Amino acid sequence: MRDDDTVTEAEPDWRQRKKTATRERILECALRLFREQGYDATTVEQIATAAGVSHMTFFRYFPTKEDVALSDSYDPLIASFIAQAPAAWPLIQRIRAALVEGLRLVYDDARDTLLAQLKLIVSTPALRERMWAGQIATQEIILQALAADQLEPRASFQARVTVAGCLAAAGTAVLTWVENDGTPELPDLIDQSFDALTRGFAAGLLDASSSTAPGGTALPSSSAAGPGQWPDAGR
Repeated sequence: MRDDDTVTEAEPDWRQRKKTATRERILECALRLFREQGYDATTVEQIATAAGVSHMTFFRYFPTKEDVALSDSYDPLIASFIAQAPAAWPLIQRIRAALVEGLRLVYDDARDTLLAQLKLIVSTPALRERMWAGQIATQEIILQALAADQLEPRASFQARVTVAGCLAAAGTAVLTWVENDGTPELPDLIDQSFDALTRGFAAGLLDASSSTAPGGTALPSSSAAGPGQWPDAGR
């Protein structure tokens, strides 16, 4: 292989590393300024100046100031880990492994930045609302990785409920981590939240198998529905 071929092949990697370094520098400067000045008082121009880039370069990486505050790269990691998890595993176990292992992959290097970012988000109402709204997008990414849209309707619905429950458990772990100033470590807290969720589901299944209404009347089960129908839980 010629030397110029080697340079040509290596150039895209160099450009990507440069882009990644610029993006991380903008994020770090933004979080520092948010911490020092407050989120509302910090402008895009101030962030760009601190990062040594133009405000137009800032917008090439982040469409708005909110986007830099909410920036993360975890969703693609989660989807990748779910796709790699054995399909024979229970759904909760697959999601748990993806969330925890995806986080552990970047946690040691990103821990302090992540904690500062989450503290900012939790303490800023507009950011907090967008973070929770972003869980819907994360839920859809997980469902796509699970190919839930290819399941029959009941199984697809159950997958949606399970994914939503798993994300709620992980979200509770995140809030606890922030409220306790980063202790215990977030991957451990997420593991604990899934332990609690799994026990809760197990207890619920046991209760459902022997549920009775007041007076000893058995509650309706899924088998009580007619052909092609689901029990109407909304009534």
